[in-house]
Amino acid sequence: MFCMECYHLSGLLWDAITEMDEHNRPIHTFQVCNVMEPNQNNWLRSNWISRQAAQKVYVELRFTLRDCNSIPWVSGTCKETFNLFYHETDEAHGVKFRPAQYTKIDTIAADESFTQMDLGDRILKLNTEVREVGPINRKGFYLAFQDIGACIALVSVRVYYKKCPFTLRNLASFPDTVPRVDSSSLVEVRGACVDHAEERDTPKLFCGADGDWLVPLGRCVCSVGYEEIDACRPGFYKAYAGNIKCSKCPPHSFSYGDASAICRCEKGFFRAEKDPPTMACTRPPSPPRNLIFNLNDTCLLLEWSPPSDTGGRRDLTYNVQCKRCGPEPDHCQLCEDELRFLPGPLGLTNATVTVMDFSAHANYTFEIESLNGVSDMSSRRNPATSQPQQSPSLVGTLKKDWASPNSIALSWQQPEQTTLPIIDYEVKYYEKVLKYSVYDSKAPSVIVSGLKPATWYVFSVRTRTAAGYSSYSPKYEYETTGDCKYLRPSTVLISSNMASDQGQVLVIVTAAVGGFTLLVILTLFLLITGSEYFTTYVDPDTYEDPTQAVHEFTKEIDPSRIRIERVIGAGEFGEVCSGRLRTPGKKEIAVAIKTLKGGYVERQRRDFLREASIMGQFDHPNIIRLEGVVTKSRPVMIVVEYMENGSLDSFLRQHDGHFTVIQLVGMLRGIASGMKYLSDMGYVHRDLAARNILVNSNLVCKVSDFGLSRVLEDDPEAAYTTTGGKIPIRWTAPEAISYRKFSSASDAWSYGIVMWEVMSYGERPYWEMSNQDVILSIEEGYRLPAPMGCPVALHQLMLHCWQKERNHRPKFTDIVSFLDKLIRNPSTVLKNFFLPESPGEEMDYPMFISVGDWLDSIKMSQYKSNFMAAGYNTLDSVARMSIEDVRRIGVELIGHQRRIISSIQTLHLQLLHEHEKGFHV
Repeated sequence: MFCMECYHLSGLLWDAITEMDEHNRPIHTFQVCNVMEPNQNNWLRSNWISRQAAQKVYVELRFTLRDCNSIPWVSGTCKETFNLFYHETDEAHGVKFRPAQYTKIDTIAADESFTQMDLGDRILKLNTEVREVGPINRKGFYLAFQDIGACIALVSVRVYYKKCPFTLRNLASFPDTVPRVDSSSLVEVRGACVDHAEERDTPKLFCGADGDWLVPLGRCVCSVGYEEIDACRPGFYKAYAGNIKCSKCPPHSFSYGDASAICRCEKGFFRAEKDPPTMACTRPPSPPRNLIFNLNDTCLLLEWSPPSDTGGRRDLTYNVQCKRCGPEPDHCQLCEDELRFLPGPLGLTNATVTVMDFSAHANYTFEIESLNGVSDMSSRRNPATSQPQQSPSLVGTLKKDWASPNSIALSWQQPEQTTLPIIDYEVKYYEKVLKYSVYDSKAPSVIVSGLKPATWYVFSVRTRTAAGYSSYSPKYEYETTGDCKYLRPSTVLISSNMASDQGQVLVIVTAAVGGFTLLVILTLFLLITGSEYFTTYVDPDTYEDPTQAVHEFTKEIDPSRIRIERVIGAGEFGEVCSGRLRTPGKKEIAVAIKTLKGGYVERQRRDFLREASIMGQFDHPNIIRLEGVVTKSRPVMIVVEYMENGSLDSFLRQHDGHFTVIQLVGMLRGIASGMKYLSDMGYVHRDLAARNILVNSNLVCKVSDFGLSRVLEDDPEAAYTTTGGKIPIRWTAPEAISYRKFSSASDAWSYGIVMWEVMSYGERPYWEMSNQDVILSIEEGYRLPAPMGCPVALHQLMLHCWQKERNHRPKFTDIVSFLDKLIRNPSTVLKNFFLPESPGEEMDYPMFISVGDWLDSIKMSQYKSNFMAAGYNTLDSVARMSIEDVRRIGVELIGHQRRIISSIQTLHLQLLHEHEKGFHV
């Protein structure tokens, strides 16, 4: 409490009086009650008050005031108010008081006044009033109270200012802060991170006029080795700053002190330079196992099994070291420079290598060493060694002993210097215009049967030992004799003057054993590889509880690992966003996030997650990859890999004409590969279109959008039948439009449309034709023409995909094989390839003798004179006609134009087949 000074300018002074309150405690008051005399002017001044840091102060007055009406014989001199003043100065005045220097703050009136009766009952009604003073710019101030004729008692005066007190927010400390005078503006205060914390975003608070902290921004996070300001205890670590818990040390590592940022590896274990601290300590791998070799001519194939212990790492590679040794084992020298290794001697990722360019009659020793990312940190060596034997020697001259219409008997001399016993001989033979066949023989002779009469054959032979095969002998040409009526083509002649009985028996036994061996090999192959072909897709709709399929085929993601960055589109169920996915121990990756909008019903949630249950079953480089789902919090999300270039149709339209034909074929090959994978799993997409193909930054195309997809039944020829729902007419096969039957063959039709979209750089199929016109045109035989610049080979593949009979359409396996051949031989893209009906078969087209016969066959004979008058007298000239040519000769009806041009396309294929007969892709 500060001191008060009384000043009497007119009338009496304020009186300082001590009284007892109702609790019998003394209270000090200043009173004045000169209500009988007019013109009162009594002043009470405080001592000098320092404002300290305040710019605005508050004065709280507690006082009592008597009701003038309760005082008898009082004329108009009684008042019920008093005045409050202040005066700013940098230092105290002393005793001199000048009222003119003071500024009035306010006139103070009482809310409650007391009467004479209250005095008798000692009930004094206390009033409290608060007034603001400021802004104050000097170091301090005085307060003054002016009485002008009231009966008043000043019980207390409290002077204070407001501030935002020291506080801790988000691991940052904020000091005491005084607010601004302007109550509408806030004071921005930057915080300081507490010990063992560091700024992530600049921490800020804003101090309000009432002393409240507002609008927290930014934050500090715990430093490396600390969680919530506490140090990580031994056995735990924290490698990154952030508000996360300390983690237990990874396997084969430990931390021995507090606040560890990393765990040290145990003895014998290491962490590579680029390994994250979260990774377990690892060690070098054990040696490779089961090293075997196969020596074929001068080509050595080395194969081995991976080490039994990879050291806990996945970056396993192999090095091959070659030594050429003399007669004594310790006289060896390195030989890598004189040999050729495919793909190379160092850094191999596959457990196989081919070695070429050997010298004859030399001994080679090979060491295969397995390494990983920490092998350089250890002296541990782990080679596996193999020493191939010398190559088998060549046989002597190959002689024809006798010939018949269906057989030829051959013999040859055994090789002379053989270090290993000969296991058998292999005879290769072929008709000059056909693919070769192979015969095996234990003896240096063989009877090759089942040949054509009077036909020349080419023969060569090679030996096989434990070291592998020798090179083939020179080629020898021999001819069978003319046809003999009494000999059956399948008879094997046995003649004592041609070969020994033992040799003939060996040939027959070898064939039998060989047939049995082939049967065993095929059986083992099917058993070993069968699992790949019996991997099938499981329809989520077959589950009684669809959420079970979600749990079985997808991975739940903690939503805290997902950072949504921006909205990139809208889907059927909600927004589609791009963002980042953080996986512990792995690099943060870009992802696309499909969200389920709020207010959904359970059916919508089930349909939304159904697509994730489908995608979760696929693992192929040309199928969009599912990263996981969020189902245990809101919003529900599906997280997939991010494809930077978006949908294929939009991407092509934006880059019209920018790619080579081979680049476009490469995109088509990727789509076909993805569809082959789906088809092999027994899965039908139903909505294959360029809009549902996504493209990444490397131009890799991936099949996506499985909303319309359904499963194919076990029978490979079966089709899925559905009712209701919308069908994308321009991309859908006729049987799917008419009967709603979908199959891999209907997907092949859609793939042909995708091919057309790609080669036309995203043009709309069938342009502005209505859906009904598209259906009628297809039924009449119309097919899309080749886009501008599209090679004939690709358009023929499109037409093959658009065969009306679905069983005649190519399988995706055939499509991938066809496109692979185009990519390997780019020059062939410009040739007129003929695509067969199915692998190994020729297409059988009826040919016409004249243009008139052709027009009769398509019931367009009324236009014969038009064709003749325009000079189209041969089928070759007709096959080159375009739609404009057809219109120009006078065919005006659109239906007739479509029928004629569609038949011309078929005719073009027929003529190509006749010109290039015998050539198959």
